[in-house]
Amino acid sequence: MIGISVLLICFGLLMLIRPQAVWALNEKWKSSDATEPSDLYVWSTRFGGALCLLAGAGGLFALLLI
Repeated sequence: MIGISVLLICFGLLMLIRPQAVWALNEKWKSSDATEPSDLYVWSTRFGGALCLLAGAGGLFALLLI
């Protein structure tokens, strides 16, 4: 459980701080011009990163309480 929480926190931080890196790894090959991600993609990736970060922090917090 600790490992999953730490992974969620790490991926969440990556998605929050560097959404362009996530796009380059996952979506760049699908784009015809492959120059940069759209504003909507950056926003939604950051939102997903915040949710992952909260889930990971919640998991660690729950482990500390139990």
